[in-house]
Amino acid sequence: MSGPNSESAQPIETRQQLIDYLASGVREPAQWAIGTEHEKFGFHLDTLRPPAYREADGTGIEAILQGLTQFGWEPVTENGHLIALSRDGASVSLEPAGQLELSGAPLKDLHDTHCEVAQHLQEVRTVAEPMGIGFLGMGFQPKWKREDMPWMPKGRYKIMREYMPKVGSLGLDMMTRTCTVQVNLDVGSEADMIRKFRVSLALQSVATAMFADSPFTEGQPNGFRSYRSHIWTDTDPDRTGLLDFVFDEGFGYERYVDYLLDVPMYFVYRDGRYIDASGQSFRDFLDGRLPAYMGQRPSIKDWADHSTTAFPEVRLKRYLEMRGADSGPWNRITALPALFVGLLYDTTALDAAWDLVKDWSIEELHALRDGVPKHGLSLPFRNGTVLDIARQVLAIANNGLRARARTDANGLDESIYLEPLIEFAEAGITPADRKLQRFHGEWGGNIDRVFEEYRYR
Repeated sequence: MSGPNSESAQPIETRQQLIDYLASGVREPAQWAIGTEHEKFGFHLDTLRPPAYREADGTGIEAILQGLTQFGWEPVTENGHLIALSRDGASVSLEPAGQLELSGAPLKDLHDTHCEVAQHLQEVRTVAEPMGIGFLGMGFQPKWKREDMPWMPKGRYKIMREYMPKVGSLGLDMMTRTCTVQVNLDVGSEADMIRKFRVSLALQSVATAMFADSPFTEGQPNGFRSYRSHIWTDTDPDRTGLLDFVFDEGFGYERYVDYLLDVPMYFVYRDGRYIDASGQSFRDFLDGRLPAYMGQRPSIKDWADHSTTAFPEVRLKRYLEMRGADSGPWNRITALPALFVGLLYDTTALDAAWDLVKDWSIEELHALRDGVPKHGLSLPFRNGTVLDIARQVLAIANNGLRARARTDANGLDESIYLEPLIEFAEAGITPADRKLQRFHGEWGGNIDRVFEEYRYR
C-alpha cells in the first residue's frame, strides 16, 4: 500500500484533469521501465512471533528502519514515527502489521530488478539478524492469529482498520496477515494501455495460480492454494475484484476515472495528518461538499492518493500494476516482473497473449477468479486445466523476454528469471502444493519448519 502521494497540489477544476493525470504516464517504448514491489513477514528467530513496531529490548520494526539508514536510505516520518525510507527512486515502507515492503525504483531491465532485490534483502539481513529477526515471503501468515499481529503507527491504517469491518469480514486479515509481490509496467498510448490492461486482467488468475503460496492458517492447512487471493473476495466489494468494464467497447482512461470516482474514499491528507473521510464520495469532494472537509476541493495530489485506495486485480495509475501474486522466496520475486514483462513489453508476445484470451467470456474470467484460490493450477478450464494455460503463458513470456535480448554480464537474457515458474509448471504443482507435501511429510505437521527453511538468507 502506498503512503501520501507527492504529486502536485494543483487544484482540480475540471473532470478532464483527472483523465489527463492518468494519461500523463504514457511513454515511448524506449523509456518503458519495470517497478517491482514485494512484502515480507518479519519474525523473531527464537519465538517466531512478529516483531512490534518498538520492542522493549530496543529492537523491532522501527529499529530495522533506523538501521537501514546506514545504507543511504533517507527517513520518512509521520507524527514523530519513522514509517518509511527513500533512496534513488525506491522506498521501504510498512504494511499495517509491520510487513516490510520494498517499492523498487523504475529500472530498465530484469537484471537490474534482480540486483535491486538481492541488495535489499542483504541490507535487511545485515540489520535484522543481529536483532534476532528474520523475514519470510509467503502470501499469508502461516502461524499467527489476527490478534497476534501488531499494528503500525500510521494514520492511514487507523482509518482503514476502523472501516474494514463495515464492508467485509476479511479486510483486517488482508491488512495484517497477507503479503504480495507486484509489478508496475508502462504503457505507450491509450490503445496500448487498453490491450495491456485486458491481457493482464484476463491472465491475473493464471498468475495467482502459478504463484499460489498461502496454504496455511494458524498452523494448519486451510484448504486453499492461495488463501491471500481468497481474502480479497471478502474485503471490500466497492474497491476489489475483476473490472468487467475493462472489456467493454469504448473502455479507456475516461471510464477508469468514472470507476475511481465511485470508489468510496478513505481519507484526505493535509498538513501531515489524515482526515477520516471513509465511505464518503470523491464526487462530493470535487463539488466542495465532502462532509469530512466541507467547503474544500481536492488537488491532483488528492486524486493520486485516492487512486491508491482501489484494490482491483490490476490497477491503473499512470502505469499498470499487476496485483494477483502471493509473495514468496527471493527468486520468485523477480519471476513476477519477468512473467508480465515477457507478455506485455514485446509486441509479438502481446499479440499472442491477446489471441489466447480474447474469446474468454466474462463468466469464464469470474470462474477462474473464484476457483483458482482453492484449486490453483488444477482448476478445470475449457478442455483442460489452468496448468495447460499456464504452460502456454510461460512459453509466450519466454519468447517475449528472449526477443527483448537484454543480457547480463554472462550473456544470459531475462528469460532466466522465469525458471522458478517453469519448474513448478513442469511438475504440475504450485508452491503451496510443495509446502503441503512437506508439511504432511518430513515436517510432521509442524508449521514452525516453514520459518526456518523458507526465510530469506
